[in-house]
Amino acid sequence: MRYYRYLYLGEDLKEKKEKIIGKIERGKLTWDIHIVTLPVGEKNQLEIYACNQFLQRDYPKMDFFVVGIVKGYENAIELVEEIAKQVYNETRSADIRSYILKKEQEG
Repeated sequence: MRYYRYLYLGEDLKEKKEKIIGKIERGKLTWDIHIVTLPVGEKNQLEIYACNQFLQRDYPKMDFFVVGIVKGYENAIELVEEIAKQVYNETRSADIRSYILKKEQEG
């Protein structure tokens, strides 16, 4: 997995960022942690995954670009809304993928 330079984090995870990322990378159990990623395909704007689904033995290994980490599915939905609003307010468009990739390159 790759992580966005300006990674969005839930308020309750900001101080635990490195610990949570370490658990995700090592394939450890992470209760109710969800990641928001750029989509693997070009069809969607963002995708939400529960981290524990990656622990399934037959789950396909993919190179996700993680833009956010939160606790709880509802918080993941709220984060997607927050990102969409931010992108629209700054660009007057809804092209989240282009916005995030541009900011990542500018970094």
